[in-house]
Amino acid sequence: MRHPPKQKSEYGAQLAEKQELRESYGLREVQFRRYFRRAKNPEEAIKFLEARLDNVVFRCGFAPGRKFARQLVSHGHIQVNGKNVNVPSYEMRVGDTVNIHPLSLKLVPFQNLGLTLQKYEPPIWIELDKAQFRGKIIGQPVVDDPLIIAQVRPIIEFYSR
Repeated sequence: MRHPPKQKSEYGAQLAEKQELRESYGLREVQFRRYFRRAKNPEEAIKFLEARLDNVVFRCGFAPGRKFARQLVSHGHIQVNGKNVNVPSYEMRVGDTVNIHPLSLKLVPFQNLGLTLQKYEPPIWIELDKAQFRGKIIGQPVVDDPLIIAQVRPIIEFYSR
C-alpha cells in the first residue's frame, strides 16, 4: 500500500527555493549566503545577484548561460568601462558599460553573436548597443523580472533562522 506524498515543511520549501535560485546563478553556498546576509530586503538581494558582472554579460546576450558568461569573464574576454575585468563577481553600478574585448570578437564564441543579438531583447535596466557589442547599466535590476524564477522572501526567511 502506497502512502500519499508528504507535504513539504516550511523549512523544506524555503530550502528548495534557495537551492533553485542559488543553482540558477551558479554560486557556491558561501557566496550566495553572503549576498542575502548583506541585503536589507528581498529586492536588494536580487539587485546584488543581478549586478554581478557574469550575470550582466548573460543579460546583455553575450553568452547563452550564466556558466558560459562566467567563463568569458574569467578568460579575459570582457571589459568594464574600457578596462579588462576577469572577476565574475565584480559588482556593476549604474552608468557602467560592459563590452567584449575587441581582440576577442574574432574568436569562435562571438562569430555569430551579431545574428543572435538581432533577436535579443535585454532587461529594461540594460541599454544594449547591438552593433558595438556594448551594454550600459541604466537602472537598478527589478525583482519582478520574469527571468528571476524564485520567490525571494522564503530565502530571506531561511537565512534569518
